[in-house]
Amino acid sequence: MFDIGFWELLLVALIGLLVLGPERLPTALRALQRGIQKAKSFGTSVQAELNHELRIKELHEHLRKAEQLDADKLSPELQRSMAELRDAAAAVQRPYAKQEKPTSETRDSKPSTSSSDQDKSSS
Repeated sequence: MFDIGFWELLLVALIGLLVLGPERLPTALRALQRGIQKAKSFGTSVQAELNHELRIKELHEHLRKAEQLDADKLSPELQRSMAELRDAAAAVQRPYAKQEKPTSETRDSKPSTSSSDQDKSSS
C-alpha cells in the first residue's frame, strides 16, 4: 500500500519523539491507533450495509422477473418459495389489519365505556 521502508519509519519516529517528547508520544500513538481502528470499523460497517442493500435489490429484481414470467413455467422449488413468500407477507399484514378494526370500534364505544367507568369509580 505505502512504499515506506524501515529507515523512513525510524525517521518519522525520531521526528515524533523530538516534537512530542517522550511523555506525550505514547498517548499520541494510542490516539492514532484508535482513530485508524475507528476508520476501519466504519469502512467495514459501510461495506457490509452496502452488500446487504445490494443483495436485497438483487432479490427484488429476481422476484420481479419471476412474477413477469408465467408462474407455471417456474420450477416446483421456486413455486414453493414464491408461495412461502406470499404466505409470509400475508401473515405480516394480518396483525395490522386486526389492530385497525378494533381501534375504530373502541373509539366508537369509548364514550359509553368511559361513562360507565366513571359510574363505577364514583360508587
